[in-house]
Amino acid sequence: MKRHVFLLLCCVVACPVLAADTSIDLTVNAGDHDRANVPVCVLIDVPAGAKTVTLTDPDGRKFPGQLTDPGVLNRSADGKRELHFILKHLKKGQSIDLTATTTDKPIEGRHFVWTDKPGEYAELSCTECHEKAHPVLRYMCRAYDDSTPESRHDTYKVFHHAYNPAGEQIVTKGPGGKYTHHRGIFFGFSRVSYEGGGADIWHCKGDTHQSHAGFLGQEAGKVLGRHAAAVDWCGGGERVFAKEQRELTVYKSSGGVLIEFASRLCSTGGKVKLDGDPQHAGFQFRASQKVADGDQKLTYYLRPDGKGQPGETRNWPGDKRMANLPWNAMSFVIDGKRYTALYLDKPSNPKEARYSERTYGRFGSYFVYQLDEENCLEVNYRIWLQNGEMTVEQAQTLSDDFVEPVKVTVK
Repeated sequence: MKRHVFLLLCCVVACPVLAADTSIDLTVNAGDHDRANVPVCVLIDVPAGAKTVTLTDPDGRKFPGQLTDPGVLNRSADGKRELHFILKHLKKGQSIDLTATTTDKPIEGRHFVWTDKPGEYAELSCTECHEKAHPVLRYMCRAYDDSTPESRHDTYKVFHHAYNPAGEQIVTKGPGGKYTHHRGIFFGFSRVSYEGGGADIWHCKGDTHQSHAGFLGQEAGKVLGRHAAAVDWCGGGERVFAKEQRELTVYKSSGGVLIEFASRLCSTGGKVKLDGDPQHAGFQFRASQKVADGDQKLTYYLRPDGKGQPGETRNWPGDKRMANLPWNAMSFVIDGKRYTALYLDKPSNPKEARYSERTYGRFGSYFVYQLDEENCLEVNYRIWLQNGEMTVEQAQTLSDDFVEPVKVTVK
């Protein structure tokens, strides 16, 4: 009998206390824009054991939310967690009251799932997008390997690949092809100077490179898939002069794929100046080599002032209009199928943002910035990828949702 009592006491001590269901009331205000299928994020206090969350509208309709740890740009979370959900519809100027109920039950029926091939890549798949699960995003993170020129060439930077909306093929570029240093979704600078040296974290010549230094977190649920990676920026002598927290998020969306990029880059000591040129610095999207190999005259750009002519590009500094654009879109063709990638900037990102366009499938923007021990760089962008063409109005709506998000009040 004493032994049974001892075992019971051990269980009481060892077993975790499960969190009771908790309800939180929210008010969501659309602000100055109509909203449709927009991701919403708000910091909330929830019990430590909370795993799932369901939202209920005034008519009793329920829809899923997702709890995550704070993102890399939410450093002032103070113990809170992020609540994410997709707001289906809300007219400008209107508001809606919602109740978020958290439980300690494990997530069932995830919309996203991560799978890893250790030492090669991490891949995010969508489990409910179509008839079967399909990949959405792939993080290329092979360890830096300078044992041969070929292995170094393949591993001197980390980047992300994007799949087309149906998950049938990768639509971004890897090593090789036209300008091998252009790879997928990437962030870097070609002219970096720091105390005692400099580096080209774009072409990655000599022994300069970007290196995957480990994963900082991974999320997968019914609203989003997200991961954060530690990335070392290495200069001459493989000196790590800056460390980056790079985070990519894919949201549950309709009509395309919505990818959010967030980064926090900090000096490891002393001042670090980031510089470059429009083609070799900043945040970029590079489409598949198939665009360069195909008919580049089919590529065109959609800008806030309208649709450009096929085969026509604008570039800073030759065209002064190509600075501080709120967004830019590239429409390109792969294997006879047209896609459009929309690049969304944010006013909080450093300016002047100088843009570049190339018909072979590369576009993006860069800026000049200086880091030191107390001044890290934080940036935030989105890429929207869809089949076919889009209009200025559609692009502006996605920009408004990003730049002027809905306002959420926790009661």
